[in-house]
Amino acid sequence: MKVYPIQQLHNTKMYKIEEPIYFYLLAIIPAMIVVFLLTFWWKKRTQRNFSNGSLLALLAPNTSTFKSVLKLTFLLIGLSLLIISLTNPKMGTKLKTVKREGVDVVFALDVSKSMLAEDIAPNRLEKSKQIISKIIDKLGSDRVGIIIYAGNSYPLLPITTDHAAAKMFLQNANPDMVSSQGTAINDALELAKTYYNNDEQTNRFLIIISDGEDHQEETKQVAQNISNEGIKVYTVGVGTQTGGPIPMKLNGSLIGYKKDNKGQTVITKRVSEVLQDIASVSNGTYIDGNKTETPVKEIASIIGNAQKSEFETKQFSDYKDQFQWFIGIGILFLIVDGFFFEKKTKWLRKVDLFDEEKNTK
Repeated sequence: MKVYPIQQLHNTKMYKIEEPIYFYLLAIIPAMIVVFLLTFWWKKRTQRNFSNGSLLALLAPNTSTFKSVLKLTFLLIGLSLLIISLTNPKMGTKLKTVKREGVDVVFALDVSKSMLAEDIAPNRLEKSKQIISKIIDKLGSDRVGIIIYAGNSYPLLPITTDHAAAKMFLQNANPDMVSSQGTAINDALELAKTYYNNDEQTNRFLIIISDGEDHQEETKQVAQNISNEGIKVYTVGVGTQTGGPIPMKLNGSLIGYKKDNKGQTVITKRVSEVLQDIASVSNGTYIDGNKTETPVKEIASIIGNAQKSEFETKQFSDYKDQFQWFIGIGILFLIVDGFFFEKKTKWLRKVDLFDEEKNTK
């Protein structure tokens, strides 16, 4: 496998939202659209009860559906911008270098098809995500990175101090993100080495979360090599030894279970021995992950007690309020909306987007 160097992702959030709770007010927008459509349908139905289309066109020749839609569009855009202004968005105006203390933690997550087995709830993959997410919650200024692997490995997230971004990327991890199936733990181990900055003498941890199936013969040697570079490897096993079938789903609905070449349902089982061997040759520990809190507490304790090293990271500072732009543009849309009338104008008769003129002839 060709390994490419991973660039560090800094905590460079340019924008901040001070009052995100006001985003709930945006629920008004779809409600207004529903009310508009229901009112429009009721008016058309009522009008048909009293007159036919030709007579209505003679009685109210300047009524325009397009103008009504246009007015609603401007109104909704204006209201949306005013609601966004209430959240008080801020933008960072300076990018500065800050010093922090912590360790580097890289998670290698198995996303092979066997991780979809539901012998532990909700399934092995979702259980693994829960474990990683809760470990991240307990980290301080430590940097985190995420690798996913199946038949090959893939850098899901370069190492970063942005824990919120790490959890967001984590939730999107799934077997479809990796081009081939299998369990290429060796590729993941090699890729993990590129995550760490050799110029910084930080404590380095690699957390592998897997069911242990289909791992390669030379994995122990690769783990030994990565340990020789000062990386401590901890493994977390998910799944039961009795195992379970691998569900096949289409659009979220179960359509069957994976079968082998003989048409027999495949039963996938956790192979703890493989994960134990990886941990033992790399000065780490194997942890049973079927109960979420067990690996979370143990790994959080290990990382928390590890010696912290100072490193530099970049982040935005001097955040300035931006709400005034949203208020100004929002009010402008409302003012323009006020100048619109629901009657047709000369230019609208020429455009005739809804074939209204044609239908009245």
